[in-house]
Amino acid sequence: MTLSSMTGFGRVEGHHGTVAWVYEVRSVNGRSLDLKTRVPSGYDYVERAARDLVKQRFQRGQVSLNLSVQTTEVQTGYSVNHAVLNQYLEVGQGLMQAGQATMPSLDGLLSLRGVIEAASAETDTDVAALEAPLLADLGAVLEHLKTARQDEGRALFDVLTQHLSAMTDAVDRAEALAAQQTEVIRERFTRRLNELLPDADLQERILQEAAVMAVKADVREELDRLRTHIASAHTLLGDSQSQGRKLDFLSQEFMREANTLCSKAAFSDLTKVGLELKSVIDQFREQVQNVE
Repeated sequence: MTLSSMTGFGRVEGHHGTVAWVYEVRSVNGRSLDLKTRVPSGYDYVERAARDLVKQRFQRGQVSLNLSVQTTEVQTGYSVNHAVLNQYLEVGQGLMQAGQATMPSLDGLLSLRGVIEAASAETDTDVAALEAPLLADLGAVLEHLKTARQDEGRALFDVLTQHLSAMTDAVDRAEALAAQQTEVIRERFTRRLNELLPDADLQERILQEAAVMAVKADVREELDRLRTHIASAHTLLGDSQSQGRKLDFLSQEFMREANTLCSKAAFSDLTKVGLELKSVIDQFREQVQNVE
């Protein structure tokens, strides 16, 4: 089973020296392959590499890739902010001269807001040195996305297979009911003729018309095509290539035959089966929109 969905998510965290980064990538349904990226300034090589790597792994879907990069500060100690300390001393001196305050203690001054600051080492990020680990994690996060899409594809495979089984069951029941079409039409015409037209010769002519109508109401051709389409769908579900577009087209053909079946139905039981079949086809086509 090789079915793949177009929806999925991947996340990878990495670091190199004092630089840490996070990749997040997600994909949703799309008629073709489309990539949107958000990377910090100076990391354009990530965007260029992403376009090639995405094309290598995926065939359809809207893929969004986001890279966030942060530099970790390394604290080396503490220092006194003399500008802030002098401001406090000027205010305190005025209060002492006015007799509104006493000489402050050293620990009191150092505890004032902004006087003591944590000193950090200057770190220059070498973007070029990050290229190899960043590209390695780019490949990893896209592999996570591919795995997620394949996991979703396994679930889709089961759902679509169940829908095809339901279609086969409906076609089997329709085929059994279709055998009654001619007799139903004949009985209906005979009853009406006996009520309205006692002339035997005229009855025979109208019964001939009923036979023509019975031929037009023959649904064996539609049922045969439905069985062929179901077999084709099973083949596509196991195909190693992108199957979404083909399955979507096939679901339209399913609906075309089901509509004809309903229009040809001469009695309610067959019409009911035809409507059930259309409902299953709708569900099938809705799920097919997620297939790559």
